[in-house]
Amino acid sequence: MRKFIGWKATGMGILFFVLLQTLSFSQTDKSPFADIDNNRVLPMLKSLPRTYGGMNIPAADGRFLHDLIIENKYQRGLEIGTSNGYSGLWLGLAFQETGGKLITLEIERKRAEEAQGNFIKAGLDQVIDARICDAFKEIPEIEGEFDFVFIDAWKPDYMEFLQLVRHRVKPGGLITAHNVLNAGREMQDFLDALKTDQGLETKIVRNSNAGLSISIIKK
Repeated sequence: MRKFIGWKATGMGILFFVLLQTLSFSQTDKSPFADIDNNRVLPMLKSLPRTYGGMNIPAADGRFLHDLIIENKYQRGLEIGTSNGYSGLWLGLAFQETGGKLITLEIERKRAEEAQGNFIKAGLDQVIDARICDAFKEIPEIEGEFDFVFIDAWKPDYMEFLQLVRHRVKPGGLITAHNVLNAGREMQDFLDALKTDQGLETKIVRNSNAGLSISIIKK
C-alpha cells in the first residue's frame, strides 16, 4: 500500500492538500494494481472495465479511493450507484482491510444483480451489503452515521444526494463524487454547494478526465 500523510491530526486544510497532492503524484508512476495481492479480486479489477465497455471508474480513481479509506481507517461506507460493482470492488477491498463495511445502492436490477454476483465471486459479499433499491428512499431508512460516502449516480441528482448525506457523515469523514469534471455542467448546483459549505474542505482530483471531488467534514 502507498504511504502518505493523513489529515486527522492538526492543520486539517493544509494536511488535506498535502495528502491529495502526494497521492496524486504517487499514481503517476505506479500501476493502480501495485501491491494488490488478493488473488480473487485482482483479476476482476483488471478485466471488469473491459468487459463492461469502459463505463466503470478508471482503475486509478478506484485505487485513490481505496487508499483514502485504508489510510484513514474508515469503518462504514456508503456508495450511491453500484452499477456492475467495479468501484465497489475497490471500496470493499479497502473496507475488508480496515475491518469495516460498505453499503452500496443501485436502482437498476440487472446491474445490481450483476454486481452482487461479482461481489460473491470476489469473496467480498460479507463486507459489501449490495441493495437493489431507490437510494432516495433507502438512505433515510439506514440508521447511523458514515465516515465515507461515494456518489456515482445520475449526475443531476448529486445535489439531492448531498443533502441526504451531508449531516450523516462524521467529522473527519469524506463525501466523494465522480465525474465532477467531465459532467460538471450537469451538477453545477452540487459543485456550488461544495464551494459554499463552510463545514467542508473540498479539493478536485484531476488524475482522470472524469474528476473526483473529495470533501472532508471539518471538525
